[in-house]
Amino acid sequence: MASLDGRIALVTGASRGIGYWTALALAREGAHVIAVARTTGGLEELDDAIQAEGGSATLVPMDLTDMPAIDRLGGAINERWGKLDILVANAAVLGTISPIGHVEAKVFDKVMAINVTATWRVIRSVEPLLIKSDAGRALLLSAGVAENPRAFWGPYAASKAAVESLARTWAAETVKTPLCVNSVNPGATRTAMRALAVPGEDPKTLPHPSEVADRLVPLCGPDCTETGRLFRVSDNRFFDYPVSQ
Repeated sequence: MASLDGRIALVTGASRGIGYWTALALAREGAHVIAVARTTGGLEELDDAIQAEGGSATLVPMDLTDMPAIDRLGGAINERWGKLDILVANAAVLGTISPIGHVEAKVFDKVMAINVTATWRVIRSVEPLLIKSDAGRALLLSAGVAENPRAFWGPYAASKAAVESLARTWAAETVKTPLCVNSVNPGATRTAMRALAVPGEDPKTLPHPSEVADRLVPLCGPDCTETGRLFRVSDNRFFDYPVSQ
């Protein structure tokens, strides 16, 4: 894989889990990471880890329900760097594992606001910067339930299906530009969200998020020219839509 030296990467949900480890892995490869998350302490831990390995990061404590703040993010990146090379749209919330009819309206609204609306708002805010890059790369994190919904996962599954649709639409709109846009299904991973979703599961049976991050980093460089596809981490390869199960 080519070095990411000099490339600017934006990672949302960077304070823990897959976002944290992907941000660290990108910095390790030479990218300057713009790390976005609500939890300041987690961002500071990430910054310490990146600096310990000789990398650099800019921390952006932000609640992704603050839509005007997302709108301002693209302008701030443009003012400082003039472009963006990599977007990893990772931030998401689970909501509740519950029958659809029992989901509270405020829970459903929050899942859609953070997982879908905020992702769209980030896309809108930074798309001009990614297109300025000689090889812009965008990864939108999805989940297996987007293609294979299961009982009680309604809000989360619906939100991730929407994210995949956004990714495919965006890829089609930018196919004649240097920007490549793909969805990523990380699979079951040893994260806090997974522990909430499946509390009886032994986390040691699941891949560590650093293992997922190692698979994502090669998708962020100029050598990866796939677009409009789904990358399934468990298979370590791209799939066309529709994906057979």
